[in-house]
Amino acid sequence: MTMRLALLAALVLLTACNTIQGAGRDIKSVGQAIDKSAGAAKD
Repeated sequence: MTMRLALLAALVLLTACNTIQGAGRDIKSVGQAIDKSAGAAKD
């Protein structure tokens, strides 16, 4: 029983890390798009 709970907790933590990493990549790509758009408007 304890082993199952430990495995479940590890799975939840790994999934959360993956989700946060994906969100970070999405935010980065949005920032790059804004930067590119601002550079084009400046020219």
